[in-house]
Amino acid sequence: MNHENESMNQGRRDFLGAAAGVSAAAVAPGVFLHTPVANAAARTDPVTDLHRWGLLVDTSKCADGCTACVDACDSENGLNLQSKPHGQDELKWENQRAVWIRKVKLQDNLTGHVTNLPLMCQHCEHPPCVDVCPTGASFKRADGIVMVDRHTCIGCRYCMMACPYKARSFIHEQVDHKLTRAPRGKGCVESCNLCAHRLDSGDISTACAEACSAEGHQALIFGDLKDPMGPLRQALAKTPSRQIRQDLGLNTGVRYAGI
Repeated sequence: MNHENESMNQGRRDFLGAAAGVSAAAVAPGVFLHTPVANAAARTDPVTDLHRWGLLVDTSKCADGCTACVDACDSENGLNLQSKPHGQDELKWENQRAVWIRKVKLQDNLTGHVTNLPLMCQHCEHPPCVDVCPTGASFKRADGIVMVDRHTCIGCRYCMMACPYKARSFIHEQVDHKLTRAPRGKGCVESCNLCAHRLDSGDISTACAEACSAEGHQALIFGDLKDPMGPLRQALAKTPSRQIRQDLGLNTGVRYAGI
């Protein structure tokens, strides 16, 4: 009898060991975990206000027809994994699919001059989305990054109505494929987070700025608004810039040159 019990216990141990191995690869159908990268150190210290991360967008360098920043953002955050529901109208899908960066064209009615610019969450110092959120799901980190906690988001979309930049997206459909660094689910709101997962691993960059630089445009410069010797502050010191809807007094972390 003891031999039989020992065999059963060994079988349980083998099963649990195998199950643990499987759970490292998949936790649910269509939900896969990343293999940890040996050199990527996860943040162990809390975010502080020693930094305030932001972007400078130089519209004079933003190329007409170029979508490098949008494509890089989509790939980095799993937005390219979205799929149109069967039978849904193409235009409706394009209007509903989650987008973190939009390429916008502005035309001067007097001169006819056209300006291209990427528009994303502006990471306001005083974010209206945070003010109206009834659950605290919309929040601002100490380093100035405005984010959404998908665990507490109830999908009321008040934040979308409050955002003057139309920078947030609502997930209308069931999500079958996603990245673990950018989870998303039906009924939640999301928007650009300045690649916070990179920052929290010690990588001071964003996918959009990297892609723009790789294309040779240099229209996006990412950095610390509090670092006078950093690339962002240096660029801001040399290039006249402004906030979009500066009249609202939101003190945005994203600034634009050439508009």
